Amino acid sequence: MFLGCHLSVSNGYLAMGQQALRLGADTFQFFTRNPRGGAVKALDRADLKALIDLANKNNLGPLVAHAPYTLNPCAAEVRIRNFALKSMAEDLERLALLPGALYNFHPGCHVGQGTEAGIRQTAALLNEVLTADTSVTVLLETMAGKGSEIGRSFGELAEVIGLVKFEAKVGVCLDTCHVFDAGYDIVDDLDGVLEEFDRELGLNRLKAVHINDSLNNKSSHKDRHAKIGQGQIGLPAIRKVVYHPKLQLLPFVLETPNEPDGYALEIKMLREPPQEDN
Repeated sequence: MFLGCHLSVSNGYLAMGQQALRLGADTFQFFTRNPRGGAVKALDRADLKALIDLANKNNLGPLVAHAPYTLNPCAAEVRIRNFALKSMAEDLERLALLPGALYNFHPGCHVGQGTEAGIRQTAALLNEVLTADTSVTVLLETMAGKGSEIGRSFGELAEVIGLVKFEAKVGVCLDTCHVFDAGYDIVDDLDGVLEEFDRELGLNRLKAVHINDSLNNKSSHKDRHAKIGQGQIGLPAIRKVVYHPKLQLLPFVLETPNEPDGYALEIKMLREPPQEDN
């Protein structure tokens, strides 16, 4: 099992890796740039190389880089779509220097254009940035379905991927809070949800999992993360996700509303296998 959490890159790549190890993590996620803006720091290649050496020495699993929230590939405004294109192209160029890195992004909001238009525009962005030489796997994240989000169902993600020329370079990140809020019953029918994922997308496309509890009920379409065991999904159900035999070797990343000490406690808690009576 590769289990970790979202960390800040503000102190550099090596510092982030060192913090992950202190927290008991063997993977982690970080924003590629300011999550609410778009500014990107100058690349420190020596610092990145130090992280790679640390990861190799400590057998860290695949690391997940998260695009900024401002990246909307299917926005109604051309200016916003162009920002998404520029940002993703820059991010993929940098991440090519981090072996095995995964690049996760939200498929976007169509903002009144309609779901089909949003699906076509997100696929068009991927067709702009992905080439035969792209070494980074790009992940579409499962979404809760609030507002005009696309990606609220496995079928919508499958439609996006089906329009991408280099589709082998595209995978999926499953977010437990998002899929629960979208209406998938991962509490009482996890096997059924994974079977549906396999039918629509293929489990081979599942490359990472965001581990979050949900403040809201199933099918709420709210997207409000909760600490593990303090939401409507609950610790027993989340443990079953982490230990599911079909999901082993994937990186599991916590995005709960926590400070580092809280992440350390959750990581320790989730390393305890589920009980049979749960």
